[in-house]
Amino acid sequence: MDLALDEALLILAERSEIGETIRFWESKKHFVVLGTSNKIEQEVNVEYCRQDEIPIFRRSSAGGTVLQGPGCLNFSFVLSYKRDGSLADVNKSYGYILGKVIEAAKIVTGIREISFKPISDIVLDEKKVSGNAQQRKRNFMLHHGTWLYDFDLNLISKYLKEPLKRPEYRLNRNHAEFVTNVPLDVEKFKEEITKAFSISMKSDVFDKAKPLMEELVKTKYSIGY
Repeated sequence: MDLALDEALLILAERSEIGETIRFWESKKHFVVLGTSNKIEQEVNVEYCRQDEIPIFRRSSAGGTVLQGPGCLNFSFVLSYKRDGSLADVNKSYGYILGKVIEAAKIVTGIREISFKPISDIVLDEKKVSGNAQQRKRNFMLHHGTWLYDFDLNLISKYLKEPLKRPEYRLNRNHAEFVTNVPLDVEKFKEEITKAFSISMKSDVFDKAKPLMEELVKTKYSIGY
């Protein structure tokens, strides 16, 4: 379970058992993910999810509710605050991290108009391509985000309600009007992001995280709503 692995890597880094990490993942099946404080009845069309057997989980980070599935690439970073002074400040940290992701996307796609929309979005022509969230501890932070490159956007409105909290630039646009895909070469995108962060990981880092990940799956992520 990828949500559990993200959390496990942050916990282990905070315990000084591992260092910074970077990884990418994409789900073959659709599922809904609530932010840590989101209310399911306000955010999710529960009946449609039950009808179509779409699991609903809650992640360890803040941020909005999202639909995961094929065509949505996820990137996850566990970063030390010592890496850069801006990481200690929430707002500045998004600028630092997403600046690198945006530059990688520009290199791969050739689209120079891809841009950062505070506090935590990446957009093209005022449409959201990437949403991001963080969980922060004393010495390390978890940042994970999405990139829509070939996602069935119509499913978002089916399974998610329109959010109560909206960034200013969204105006009154519904899900279908607000989000968009930006196709790209996924493998090259991963390579450019990895190069930008220059994180050196030991080969056994995910093996170290496996026991804690499995524990979290059993205790926290095993039962969807």
